[in-house]
Amino acid sequence: MTLPRRPAATRLWRWLALVCVLSFGALGYLGWQIYLSAPPIPRAVVTAEGRIVFTGEQIQYGQQAWMAAGGQQLGTVWGHGSYVAPDWSADWLHREATALQRIRTAELKGAPDAAADALVREEMRRNTYEEATGTLTVSTQRAEAIREVTEHYAGLFGSEPSLAHLREQYAMTEGALPEAADRQALTAFFFWTSWAAATDRPGEPGLSYTSNWPHEPLVGNTMTTSAAMWSMVSVILLLAGIAAMLWLHKGDEHEERARVPAADPLLGARPTPSMKATRKYFFVVIGLMLLQIAMGAITAHYAVEGQAFFGIPLAQILPYTVSRTIHTQIGVFWIATAWLATGLYVAPLLSGKEPKLQKLGVDALFYALLVVVLGSTITGWLGTLQHRGVDFSFWIGNQGLEFTSMGRVWQLLLFVGLLFWVYLLGRALWPALKKPSETRGLIAMVFLSASCIGGFYATSLTWGQHTHYSMIEYWRWWLVHLWVEGFFEVFATAVVALIFTNLGLVRAASANRAIVAETIVFLFGGILGTLHHLYWTGTPTSIIAVGSVFSALEVVPLTLIGLEALQTWRKAKNVAWLGAYKWVILCFVAVGFWNTVGAGLLGFAINPPASLYYVQGLNMTAAHGHAALFGVYGMLGIGLLLFCLRGLYERGLHVDKLLKPAFWSLNIGLGMMVFLSLLPAGIYQAWTSITKGLWYARSPEIIHSKLMETLVWLRVPGDIVFAAGAVLLAVYALRLLVPARRQRVAGVVSAAFR
Repeated sequence: MTLPRRPAATRLWRWLALVCVLSFGALGYLGWQIYLSAPPIPRAVVTAEGRIVFTGEQIQYGQQAWMAAGGQQLGTVWGHGSYVAPDWSADWLHREATALQRIRTAELKGAPDAAADALVREEMRRNTYEEATGTLTVSTQRAEAIREVTEHYAGLFGSEPSLAHLREQYAMTEGALPEAADRQALTAFFFWTSWAAATDRPGEPGLSYTSNWPHEPLVGNTMTTSAAMWSMVSVILLLAGIAAMLWLHKGDEHEERARVPAADPLLGARPTPSMKATRKYFFVVIGLMLLQIAMGAITAHYAVEGQAFFGIPLAQILPYTVSRTIHTQIGVFWIATAWLATGLYVAPLLSGKEPKLQKLGVDALFYALLVVVLGSTITGWLGTLQHRGVDFSFWIGNQGLEFTSMGRVWQLLLFVGLLFWVYLLGRALWPALKKPSETRGLIAMVFLSASCIGGFYATSLTWGQHTHYSMIEYWRWWLVHLWVEGFFEVFATAVVALIFTNLGLVRAASANRAIVAETIVFLFGGILGTLHHLYWTGTPTSIIAVGSVFSALEVVPLTLIGLEALQTWRKAKNVAWLGAYKWVILCFVAVGFWNTVGAGLLGFAINPPASLYYVQGLNMTAAHGHAALFGVYGMLGIGLLLFCLRGLYERGLHVDKLLKPAFWSLNIGLGMMVFLSLLPAGIYQAWTSITKGLWYARSPEIIHSKLMETLVWLRVPGDIVFAAGAVLLAVYALRLLVPARRQRVAGVVSAAFR
């Protein structure tokens, strides 16, 4: 007897479950390995004579002090953060090695320079940490070099007049850390990060805790063999993966295509009260987008005038650390809000039922999210401006972590809000989930990904004030990579598939299989691909192997998404009624383009270890970040916003002629910004990083060179075009309100005279 074969969709769901279980198991295991092999924090740093240089408490408190002063919004540590101020690990390492070289040369009295260089390299690479006593011993000469660098940083983060110009070049404000004890602790933390970057791991001569990152010839930090080998493997896997994906895609061309209906299937749909309640979400989305653009322009200009905006001393009330925090945080806020609101809008549309008190829940969630967005922004700004200290920064103000900067209290409130959103979404989708239908698989994917969005935000609560910096980075990238780039993308892709299915552009059966298959491929590479952010953050070399292989596979499904979007657009051009959704569909086509260019091409340009070794913390990362964050997630949010507004307002109210210039201005402006400014700046910095070292690529000599400042000014045309597109989008949205208000007034007047 022959057993019946399981349906293809069922097999795909089982494969998806297996991929998630195995991938998260591996990610958790490697996280445990990071915890075990992270650079040790000594109880004390002492000289050979027993004099204490730094204590372990100072190192740990210095980490908090740096974050309170701006953290990853004020330079970088181990390559993660902002790009105007130095990478403090690389900068300290070079300054200490240079000072020690000068001291050793003076001692040798006429010996060849090579002799002093060899002494410096040997001394800074030798690991003198004793696990039994918890002490790290340095020579008297090295302690003197450390003292010199300590004085420099204490003056820089204080108010030393001779360093005023350097502070301006770094876009720092005077007195970033007013307390002398905080500045002393800060220098202890910076010393420790540079020590971990140069000293050999126990039992692994020639390999530092950060796998010899940053590139620094003075201490023998050069790219490792494993980084080069795994980079070659990742390139081979990328080519093989794309070939396989295209082959499978070619094989699907013989599937029966969807028959596009003669009329708009959604034309007769009437929004329920809770669907109408989402209107305010979308107007706030546009407002936040305009705020983000304004903060981005100010932040970019600080790369030329570190403490002013066209001569106006703006940094006195809006320093670089605050403007960049708002720029990065608000970007995540408005994109996430667009996607959350879309979920609340489509849920009753799909199920055909309005749960009791759903509108009240949608309204309550809106005002709760508004409190979190405004509250976290204001308290972060005040905490930085008034130097409220480490406890205020961690709990209420600015934690100093890129993309996850809001204080712990606000994170807790947002977590509760996201769980409430999942509840609202689930109760509205439940009737559709219970009812057998062709689209039930897609609806299930929407709900499962939404549940992961709510649940995985819990990773923002995993680190504390005293958590080791390597583990903070591990958990932070769980949030940034898996939450934003993982489950949010699966959620949005499933929603787009449902939109296309309901419009009749895609067959439900094909969409069901495609979305599960693409999710398998995406998460197969994406979950463990998280590790490519962690090559140089005090992690074992296994992270380089796993991260490089799986981050290469992340790029593979992006090519398929671009092809599908293009095919959908070609199909839509021949159907008259689809003109109403032209700019919605074109936004999704733009997502496919930027997925391929921004996330794929520019992303893979920096992902292999051999590349990232030299370009981490440079504008190559910024080029990828802008193209991927706005080009993919931003354009997706705008496309979803336009679709929902199409159903929330009468068709005659939409001034579609504004959408054409808005769409092209946003995309052309983004392209100008990336390819005329950020990418050339990143390539120039990469050249200097390879030839001299990361410290030089991030030094004022390069950041404020004539070429770099010219490239900053070349952002202006692109910024103007881009901002014009956002303004046109805002005008389009506002025009929806004006006629509606006039109609209400006309109705009241007409009723009064009847």
